[in-house]
Order: sequence, then C-alpha cells, then structure tokens
Amino acid sequence: MNPFFKNIIVNVVKNRQKHKKPSQISEPFEKRVKNLEVEVKHEIWDFFYLLLGVTAASFGLKGFLVPNNFIDGGVTGISLMVNELAGISFPLLLVCFNLPFLAIAYFSIGKRFAIRSVIGIFLLAIAVHFIPFPPITDDKILVAMFGGFFLGLGIGLAIRGGAIIDGTEVLAIYISRKTSLTVGNVIMLFNVVIFITAAYFLSTEIALYAILTYFAASKTVDFVIDGIEEFMGITIISENSDEIRLAIIEKMGRGCTIFKAENGFSKNGEPRRPVDVVYTVITRLEMSKLKTEVHKIDTQAFMIMTSVKDARGGMIKKKPIKKFDK
Repeated sequence: MNPFFKNIIVNVVKNRQKHKKPSQISEPFEKRVKNLEVEVKHEIWDFFYLLLGVTAASFGLKGFLVPNNFIDGGVTGISLMVNELAGISFPLLLVCFNLPFLAIAYFSIGKRFAIRSVIGIFLLAIAVHFIPFPPITDDKILVAMFGGFFLGLGIGLAIRGGAIIDGTEVLAIYISRKTSLTVGNVIMLFNVVIFITAAYFLSTEIALYAILTYFAASKTVDFVIDGIEEFMGITIISENSDEIRLAIIEKMGRGCTIFKAENGFSKNGEPRRPVDVVYTVITRLEMSKLKTEVHKIDTQAFMIMTSVKDARGGMIKKKPIKKFDK
C-alpha cells in the first residue's frame, strides 16, 4: 500500500486505541493495522465496482432504453413504464420505487448492504439525470439486446461491489425466506406481472421486446457474477489418489487438497478402509483433460463434478507446469 495511506491507517488505529481501555485491546497493534488495510482495500475495490456498475447501467438506460421507450424487468422496468405512461422524471421514480426495497434490505440483509445500495441507487439516478449519454441506435433488436446487456453489466458489477441498483432481488430474498418459493421463482413471477401490465397499458410489442431485454440483462448478470471462467469443483475418490494428485499438479499445473476419509462401502462388521479424497478446482474447458489424466491412472475412479460460482486465491490461476518438473 502507498506509504501515505499506510500512515493514515496507522494513525487511525492509534486513535482508536486511545479511546479503548487496555483490557479491551485483544489483538497486537500490527495485526490491527493489517486488518484495517485489508478492509480499506476491499472497500476501495467494492466502491470501484459500484461506480463501474452505475456507469454501465446509466449508459444502457440513456443510450438505448429510455430514448426508445423500452422497458425492462424489475424495479427499473416499473420506473420506465410509469415514466412512459405518466411522464414523471425517471431518476425520481428510480429512487422512490427502490426505497421500500431498501428498507426491507436494511432489516432482512444488513445495515452495511442497505447503505451501499442507497448510495448505488442515488448515484444511478444522478448519472441518468446529469450524464449526457447520446442515443446509440433506434433499431429495436439492438436496443433490446445491448440495452439489456449494459443494464445487466451494471447490476452485476454493483452486486460484485456488495450493493444493488435494482430492488427486485431484495424482495425475492425476503419472500423466499417467508414462503416455499425460491429467489428465481419470485423474480420470475414479479417480472411476469410487469410484462403483462406493459402489454396491457403500452403494447404487446413493447412487452415482447421487454422480455428480450430482460433475458439479455439476466444472462449478463449471471456472467458477471459467476466470473469470466466457469469453474468446476472436482472430487475424486480412488485407491490411487497420490498418483492422481501428482498428475493434477505436474501435468495440469493445478493445486489440490487431500481429505482423509473412510470407504463406506463395507458390510456390517467389516472394517472400513481409509481412503484419501482429492479435491481440485478447474475451469470447465479443462474438464476433458482432467478426465483423461484420471482415467490413465484409474478407470474406476469415482468423480463428482459441481459448479463453482466464483473462486479466489490458491492456485486458481494456472501455474507453469515446468515449475513442477523434477
């Protein structure tokens, strides 16, 4: 970290220490400085993601959707529809319609998340109102696809930054906790109501394009949140676990973890044999190569493949294989 900011953090920790009794200080001074550094770095990155998200979403709205009277799903879609029907300021509608959902977020998710979301929504309203993004195109297909893409990109980046700029997800989480419905089901039902309303008050064509916009936005959100590379968590159970471990390290340049377990496939009274379980995280594109390497060693190896939403640290970034050459 920059020495200037390092000094600021050290002074902040010292100032906090002055207001605490010695009995209340449980961690060494250096550890508290390090912890605060980590918190500040994360806060900076989260705010950076939020700013990028607001910029992308406002570009999608001002450059594509608003000039062409298109709508989307969620609270943004409701704001766009009311703006079209009543002529009320779109930025004002964004803030007003999201406030109830932010109140739900405060009590059901957390104060920190709610505050970040308030900042994100106000920044989005300000950006839509003041940044003069020019209309990009009036082609309806391009408007639906790219308007949805940039709006979804903004929502996804904001979520990466620990906030929301559309309150639909908050409502979905709240209802899913109170009922048997899943978050996905609630969002789908919410948007079906919006699209039917749009078909009634605006036109069927606008409602159909709104579905296309929503599809583009939701897929982009998934892409941004899940990461550019789709990771797979692979659990491998084999009698030749050490050979498989070496193959993963030496031939694929990936890391792995070994779990100590027992073979459960034994009859009553028979002793359970110890077995090492190999766990590794790879990209989906590497799945075929991993299967090949495992089957070279043990064609009967039991493999469990699960999707991993995101991954950080460790050996997620592939290491040069030559590093492991003997």
